[in-house]
Amino acid sequence: MRAIAQQRYGSAEELRLVDVETPVPGEGEVLVRVRAAAVNARDWHIMRGDPYLARLALPASFGPRGPRRAVRGSDFAGVVEAVGPGVTSFAPGDEVYGDLREHDGAFAELARVPLDYLAHKPAGLTFEQAAAVPLAGTTALVALQDMAQVRPGETVLINGASGGVGTFAVQLAKAFGATVTGVCSTRNLGLVTELGADDVIDYTREDFTRSGRRYDVVLDLVANRSLGDLKKTLTPQGRLVLSGGGTSAGGRPRVFGPMALVIRARLAARFGDRRVRPMPDVPPTPASGLETLRGYLESGEVAPAVDRTFPFARAAEAVRYLEIEHARAKVVISMGTT
Repeated sequence: MRAIAQQRYGSAEELRLVDVETPVPGEGEVLVRVRAAAVNARDWHIMRGDPYLARLALPASFGPRGPRRAVRGSDFAGVVEAVGPGVTSFAPGDEVYGDLREHDGAFAELARVPLDYLAHKPAGLTFEQAAAVPLAGTTALVALQDMAQVRPGETVLINGASGGVGTFAVQLAKAFGATVTGVCSTRNLGLVTELGADDVIDYTREDFTRSGRRYDVVLDLVANRSLGDLKKTLTPQGRLVLSGGGTSAGGRPRVFGPMALVIRARLAARFGDRRVRPMPDVPPTPASGLETLRGYLESGEVAPAVDRTFPFARAAEAVRYLEIEHARAKVVISMGTT
């Protein structure tokens, strides 16, 4: 089968369309024919081996000289091709979506998926729309529902509201009954407003950490402010949730990158600061979150926002676009376009 793979760390030029062995589903696994896959910041971080600290801290994904697994991609939507022994909840022909996480391999014609990483595709969504959901949607859900425990009537600020996770976070926070402020660039003010934000801050004109306004929950997805500045934006009982993937450093891997802020936050939380809540080292497996999201997606309370769709043969260009050109919302690779 065809797949997008790389052998060593580097730019998107290292990504090649190659023939690889067709996977066979094992016990508790499903073989999915991929119809669409989404690009995440995770993909270019692993592609480049960025930051260097991740090569030591995350050995399941990062090897010493190249990614642990050659085929890139974690988010996908497609159709069940075959099931392995012991699988009764899915059957060939079922439409599904999921997040392979450390297993990777979504940028391929076929993907082998453990049951805990898979759910039935939401009705009414195209494969391209469904592929945009898993990693970003479940990250937003865990951050707001589990870590911040957002309650109706609370105020929530989302730094990075126009990104992949941010576009879902704005909608989920509104669904939870919060008043939402989104932080984004000038060109994305309209998008974030359309997603339901009650207020939008243009970071090119205003620094939200110096405005004097306070929020019950701050979800930081950018890691471009200090921990002290972020804490200043909280109410006395406010909660700060950190899930920043950071931005590209022009192709040169950094030593710490966004992990520096997360490390400081973990130390603060360990020493008793209950307002600081970094995302867990080992997040819950995707299946339960995907089922929860399916309800919001089918009701129309949440909808994927897709910036651009690229054909499979141009997957490397899709990764480059997300990393270098500051794409907004989600970037998707479609297996059905040329």
